[in-house]
Amino acid sequence: MRRKFIHTGSAALLLLATAVGACSKEKAGDGAAASKGSAAATGGSARPEASGAPDVGGEVNPRLLRRFQPIAERFEAAGVASATDAQVALGRMLYHDPRLSQSGTMSCNSCHDLAHFGVDGSATSVGFKGQHGSRNAPTVYNAAGAFVQFWDGRSPSVEEQAKGPILNGVEMAMASPAAVVGVLKGVKGYAALFQAAFPGDAQPITYDHVGLAIGAFERRLATPARWDTYLRGDTKALSAQEKKGLRTFLNVGCMVCHTGPLLAGSMFERVGVVEPWPNQEDVGRMSVTKQPGDRMMFKVPTLRNIEKTAPYFHDGSATTLPDAVRMMGKHQLGLDLSAEEVTAITAWLHSLTGTPPADMIAVPALPDGASLRADLPVAFAASAAPAAAPTGEAPAKPAAHSFPLQTWMEGNLAPAMKNGDGPALVRAFTRLQAFAPPGYDGWRDIAQRGLADAKKGDVD
Repeated sequence: MRRKFIHTGSAALLLLATAVGACSKEKAGDGAAASKGSAAATGGSARPEASGAPDVGGEVNPRLLRRFQPIAERFEAAGVASATDAQVALGRMLYHDPRLSQSGTMSCNSCHDLAHFGVDGSATSVGFKGQHGSRNAPTVYNAAGAFVQFWDGRSPSVEEQAKGPILNGVEMAMASPAAVVGVLKGVKGYAALFQAAFPGDAQPITYDHVGLAIGAFERRLATPARWDTYLRGDTKALSAQEKKGLRTFLNVGCMVCHTGPLLAGSMFERVGVVEPWPNQEDVGRMSVTKQPGDRMMFKVPTLRNIEKTAPYFHDGSATTLPDAVRMMGKHQLGLDLSAEEVTAITAWLHSLTGTPPADMIAVPALPDGASLRADLPVAFAASAAPAAAPTGEAPAKPAAHSFPLQTWMEGNLAPAMKNGDGPALVRAFTRLQAFAPPGYDGWRDIAQRGLADAKKGDVD
């Protein structure tokens, strides 16, 4: 192992996976500012030294595995009664409903796509009028188990976090809580659903209840994996290479921060502990606390499903998992990890890929027959040619959308093509093909050809 030097302070953040709550553009001071894991609490904790012993194979010491626990089937809020099925069902609908955005084209699922492990595959997400957020949108899966929400920890729970992006001018951009309530009261069917979810309230449709319902839904988004089977005693659940990766992960010190059921999500850590992080523009938790000691401090994200949640880190700066492993070794531990070490750790990280709950992530039918076209992060130009109308009738009116297709192409397709990101192109063209509205079949044809090329690896 080529250790540049031994850091005896805090280590950390191996691989930023992507926890709900960063929903793109993050507004400093929005929501509660949690104090747990501040620089004073985490910055001075000593990191145990790596063993330096060669990997000799065999099983991992069970005492070391005590730092981890299998994931729960759902995440319960401490001191709060479990959510009812009616609340979960309502939250699932609200999560997918584009009417909670000013443009009527975006939902929570637009940036935290449940069909793609709770992310959108972009370094930063595209929001209202084509604006880009300032941070990577992390995965919603297992996010409810974290001790705080958002990269800077400004919200204490998923219930509080859910209310932020809806009002954020860069994201869903609704004008106010009252505006959201007004929209929901105007949708036939929501009154009965809110009444069933909150039967004891004289005014069941409130903005706080929107957050409670979405949070109740997100608390069901746990993804058990082979890793959990291994932790429960089935040593055959991991391959020999994955076990080698686990031993390497433990030996170099990654488990100091990546521990517990989520393999993180329980503390803040400074990114660039040993070597300064390349991007110094985002000061992290300092934007919330205003304390210089919190500069570059971020919530340590979960490693669960990390294989599926690229790009990585709060700034989306690593496009592949091996690159993320190497960067963490260098910036957090002061190590130049060898190719063998990176390959082994990456193999073990694949064992953390879980199974999303099928009954929770299926796209629901929405009240009053709303379109779920918000899952396509694109708005078609009003000047696009409409479908031909029957003789004697006025031409069909183009759908009203917030920004032209070109904006979405520049924000999503162009970066994927530039980076040769075939999977991102496949996702983009699949959505465009599936959700092109009536009257715009030309885009559907373009998407079909683009999808075929992307699947063949032609991303030029």
